[in-house]
Amino acid sequence: MLFELRYPTRWYTKLLSVILVLAFFTVLATATIAGYLLYRIVKPQRTSPEINMDSFPGRPDAVNFIVPGTGQREGWFFPGLRGAPVILLCHGYQSSRGELLTLVSALQDHQYNVFVFDFSAHGKNPGKTSFGLRETAELRAAIDSMAQRNDVDATRFGIWGYNLGAYTATSVAENDKRIRALVLDSIYDDPSQMIKLQVERTGLGGFPLMVKSAQIGFGWLNSKVRNAPPLSKGAAKLAGVPKLFIEATDDPQLADYTRELFLNMPGPREQVIIPHGNLASLDEEDRRDYENRVVGFFLLNMPPTGKPAS
Repeated sequence: MLFELRYPTRWYTKLLSVILVLAFFTVLATATIAGYLLYRIVKPQRTSPEINMDSFPGRPDAVNFIVPGTGQREGWFFPGLRGAPVILLCHGYQSSRGELLTLVSALQDHQYNVFVFDFSAHGKNPGKTSFGLRETAELRAAIDSMAQRNDVDATRFGIWGYNLGAYTATSVAENDKRIRALVLDSIYDDPSQMIKLQVERTGLGGFPLMVKSAQIGFGWLNSKVRNAPPLSKGAAKLAGVPKLFIEATDDPQLADYTRELFLNMPGPREQVIIPHGNLASLDEEDRRDYENRVVGFFLLNMPPTGKPAS
């Protein structure tokens, strides 16, 4: 049989040989293209707008903190009422902390302490994004850094996050009782869903095995953490934590992921459906409505009073 496949003499073995050769080169081409797409996805073009923090309102301080196994990160701390909780803002994929400053101001105006920083592969930070698998260590380090301050309530934290930031916030909150309120905009249940979405947005998602090849490559890149369960598996841990899910209809796939996760989460929970997502791209009126909704949720569920700072 092997001799016949190597030196086909019959018509059906010739046909089989052609099919096998075509299949091999199809798989090879798919894997090559998927690898290139994956590289472009996990190393997005970084954006870091130049902002003079010395002249920015709100008296922000640059705060450095250490992420175990990664190194130093820098964030901006905007002080609010002494002894008030801290709200951390977690930007989305292909975004940065600089795009969240209007939301920072809205929260700080209501006496919250606010902290923003950039994830790996975003802002000025090198590395690759893992869509939340490794970013959890960065967020935990940021929370621990804030908890060491003597001018905040180290027992109460709130988090706002958009896609990548929302996934990371939820993953950390499932194991950190200090997190008392969550605003989750365009969240997904598993990072592989974001790989699928990004491949499809290139227009190549319809090719056979293209999405699957990219997902396999993503798992290989993150082999040490790829077995992290979907957020829905740990949903029960968030019982009692107020959660606001924001679903944007102009991004149907992420809207579906957000709705599914909302339905799987225990209470208390709220759902808001808005026509346009991505805070950085909203016009002034929509942005103001969005920020008022977020601030109102935190005021209701985690008011900026309570335990005084030591």
